[in-house]
Amino acid sequence: MPKILSSVACNLEADILGACIPLWEEARIEAIEWSFDALFNVEEIPAWFRELLTAFSKEKRLIGHGIFFSLFSGKWLPEQQQWLNKLQQTCTEFQFDHITEHFGFMTGKDFHQGAPLNIPYTTSTLAIGRDRLQRIQEACQCPVGLENLAFSYSLDEVKRHGTFLDQLLEPVNGFIILDLHNLWCQLHNFSIPFEEVIDLYPLHRVREIHISGGSWDDSEVEAGRTIRRDTHDNAVPAAVFQLLEMTISRCPHLQYVVLEQLGTGLLTPESKQQFYQDFGRMESIVSEKNLSRTPHSTCSFLPQAPLQKGGVTEDLFLYQQQRELSAILESAPSYEDARRLLAQSSLAHSDWKIENWDPAMVETAIKIAQKWKQGWLT
Repeated sequence: MPKILSSVACNLEADILGACIPLWEEARIEAIEWSFDALFNVEEIPAWFRELLTAFSKEKRLIGHGIFFSLFSGKWLPEQQQWLNKLQQTCTEFQFDHITEHFGFMTGKDFHQGAPLNIPYTTSTLAIGRDRLQRIQEACQCPVGLENLAFSYSLDEVKRHGTFLDQLLEPVNGFIILDLHNLWCQLHNFSIPFEEVIDLYPLHRVREIHISGGSWDDSEVEAGRTIRRDTHDNAVPAAVFQLLEMTISRCPHLQYVVLEQLGTGLLTPESKQQFYQDFGRMESIVSEKNLSRTPHSTCSFLPQAPLQKGGVTEDLFLYQQQRELSAILESAPSYEDARRLLAQSSLAHSDWKIENWDPAMVETAIKIAQKWKQGWLT
């Protein structure tokens, strides 16, 4: 049985690379996760970074994580085909052990501006997601997975998320990145116990776990309430390490635990030292769990039958609603304005169930959309 590998998310970013140097010198990073589509503004990968990727690729310890595909866009866009073409090309240069993408659709006027937000769980969005996952699998020819969301508009969405992920991944026999900070955001924001939520996920599909940090945001529409945000710019909270200890043994096919942090949160010697300590704590938990793992049959997470891919699946009315929602969130000066515009939109009394959306989460969606509309990595 393969052991779980202690890994880091490592991109072409000076501060994260600098934070990783002591760990590389001590030969402790066992795998790296690379956001291969984050280099859209880089004409050529530097030779030294290519050598790093190649070294892990040769050992089958390189995993790819996408940001910009916008899985649930109701309309098939040229940028999505370009993304797939680039992925296919990248997979000829490097051998990925698997490829993953974010759940949701991207707000913003193009693929590098905006943030992934939730969609209604319907037969239409299920068909679109399945179609897109098959296209990703066809392009990369390796296992394909999705990351659970940190954001939901309602408690009902939180409770349905795991089942919807399972249904999405079934045709490609795909897997889940269980991001435990994302999960913690949901636990806190909707005051729901871990045991109640974790049993709603298909844990037999978990091949990778993420841990990271984030930030707190005070709600203005609900005085005294704080919202947990998945901003990736701080150290890993103790609560997330506790979730890691409780979760690993529940995931029989887990292969990677990945520490994530944006370079913007690693600007000082103190923050880099904290990153080093966070890796050490993660590594210790993983090592202990490796010693006590119960033997089991391995899962390839590859399609068990030839994929039946036909014409592109689209829902142009859904796309219109997505563009309408994006425009409202990115431009509304206040929660009250957003609520008024939503009530007048095509989303009213629809599968989106905006009438049930938590006011503080709508407020949070506005902040997310308006922060990232100028660029995901700015």
